[in-house]
Amino acid sequence: MSGVNYVTKETLEQMRSELNVLKTKGRSEIAKAIAEAREKGDLKENAEYDAAKEAQGLHEAKIATLENAIATARIVEADSIDTSRVSILCKVTITNVANKKTVTYQLVSETEADLKAGKISVTSPIGKGLLGKQVGDIAEVIAPNGQIKFKIEDISA
Repeated sequence: MSGVNYVTKETLEQMRSELNVLKTKGRSEIAKAIAEAREKGDLKENAEYDAAKEAQGLHEAKIATLENAIATARIVEADSIDTSRVSILCKVTITNVANKKTVTYQLVSETEADLKAGKISVTSPIGKGLLGKQVGDIAEVIAPNGQIKFKIEDISA
């Protein structure tokens, strides 16, 4: 992740809480697993030890990623959102011009994206295509299956 990571205050608190758990409980669990595997004998042929060390590496990578996301985080308040144009944290109602299906998405940062909850990342193809558009505009989105046109129906905070 590079640049600024726009998040809500709640998301930043969740990220900090998760980081705290990873650094305390998570690290101690991995250290315990490594110690148990080490007790089982020769480290050269100990698959359990290798797996525990690999888990430690993945865990530390997750911690580093989360620390970077927190370091680059900028809090965006819902009441400061300009709804005249599509921007981060806006809820946008769009209609697919081809099939007339209407959906509402909230544009969020990569860390908050959750399609099931109707939250898409501003760095996704649809998110990028919608940014800066106004109600009534047609957004042309280049998706993996070709170009899709969406009409902006509504923008709200």
